[in-house]
Amino acid sequence: MRRVVIVEDETAAAVNLRSMLSVVLPDAEVVEVLESVAEAVEYFSSGADADIVFMDIHLADGESFRIFQSVDIAIPIIFTTAYDEYALEAFKVNSVDYLLKPFNEDDLRRAIDKLDRLSAREHAEQRDSREKMVREVQGEAMQTMLLRYKDKLIPVTADDVAFFYTSEERVTVTTLKGDCYPVDKTLESLSQQLSAEKFFRANRQFIVSRRAVKDIAVWFGSRLALNLSVETPERIIISKARVPEFKGWLQSVHAN
Repeated sequence: MRRVVIVEDETAAAVNLRSMLSVVLPDAEVVEVLESVAEAVEYFSSGADADIVFMDIHLADGESFRIFQSVDIAIPIIFTTAYDEYALEAFKVNSVDYLLKPFNEDDLRRAIDKLDRLSAREHAEQRDSREKMVREVQGEAMQTMLLRYKDKLIPVTADDVAFFYTSEERVTVTTLKGDCYPVDKTLESLSQQLSAEKFFRANRQFIVSRRAVKDIAVWFGSRLALNLSVETPERIIISKARVPEFKGWLQSVHAN
């Protein structure tokens, strides 16, 4: 009996995978279906065991790569993903197993057969490759973000970003083309991960890209009002206390 864990937030996709497994791997028992990073961390932290994990990249509360920041998983993992050049390149470079959605029974069979042919040493090597890939992807996260929009994953590079905005505990990113997408990070988290040369935390609501700054107006009380190259949901005000810091940032990046 093969014990299988499915990490997938789309019910239809999980049901479809379970159905295909019943044909391709008749002795498989799906012991758990986890829908989020939080659920996966809790499950694997408890010492729960399995023989194979099928893991979607993008879950309800973020990228599944975040799971590995909190828990070490020695179980063989086959990632599943919709087409995304950024993620697929990371898989290929590091020889990590993946299934490209939509996949069929033959694709699933090949992935499992490949897994079965690996020796204990090769399993360990693949685990090392997986960990290396996760480090690389997380390290590049703020260079290229994978943003979920409807039924797609949209890659947005840092150079494409005009600003990040938060309102009512929701964070969005707006590109230089004016496209807007939800982001599953806080502005505090983004501030720590974005390039300090390219981005500035203007106030509680905004992080702005220097590429988007069109001009600056002197505002009441010695404050500054930023005008960006794209429309913003509200006026961006730099407080009097932060004006010197902002001017220094803008002058330094333009000097580079």
